Amino acid sequence: VQLQASGGGLVQAGGSLRLSCAASGRTFSSYGLAWFRQAPGKEREFVASINWSGGSTYYTDSVEGRFTISRDNRKNTVYLQMNSLKPEDTAVYYCAADYLVVTTNAPYWGQGTQVTVSS
Repeated sequence: VQLQASGGGLVQAGGSLRLSCAASGRTFSSYGLAWFRQAPGKEREFVASINWSGGSTYYTDSVEGRFTISRDNRKNTVYLQMNSLKPEDTAVYYCAADYLVVTTNAPYWGQGTQVTVSS
């Protein structure tokens, strides 16, 4: 699976962005998918995940209620809708895929897209 993330940019605090991650490969619907982020000088951290069917999602506490992960298996794409953005959400965002639980050890990663939230 090859992943291509897009949709990052510069936004003011309180604004919204939608990230997309397009995947190649005919087995896209078999994979769990997740978004991670990495701020300067910090370790990569988990943001949100979604299972193969889209029926189960999970979020880190700091984005719960503000971010929504979704997927469209017909388009081989996973999304991250980010609302009420805060300066502390500034980071490079990465999508990742794995057959089961998606962790930082996932075998497939997108190239990252920069999100910058100004105060």
